[in-house]
Amino acid sequence: MEHRDGFDDRLRQARAKQGLDPDPAKAGGGLPTGPWGIGFRAGVEVVAALVAGAGLGFLLDRWLGTFPWLFLVFFLVGGAAGVLNVYRLFKPRPNAKP
Repeated sequence: MEHRDGFDDRLRQARAKQGLDPDPAKAGGGLPTGPWGIGFRAGVEVVAALVAGAGLGFLLDRWLGTFPWLFLVFFLVGGAAGVLNVYRLFKPRPNAKP
């Protein structure tokens, strides 16, 4: 079947202009490329979760006067969250293209 006067091309351009079909070259949010990028992201995931858990535990301990118990509990929860984030980072996605 014919392209009907370039209709498909115009439709593709209009959808890209409206943001409905983003350019795959500009798409972000996926895995970084290269081993350094992936390793850096995994490290940041673990450290950020640990800092968030420890910070929340420390603040709750100061507010409730239970130092160091909530700090330790939330530090462990943050560590578990960091490991879970790294697991999700490397877990194969069923609909991913090879």
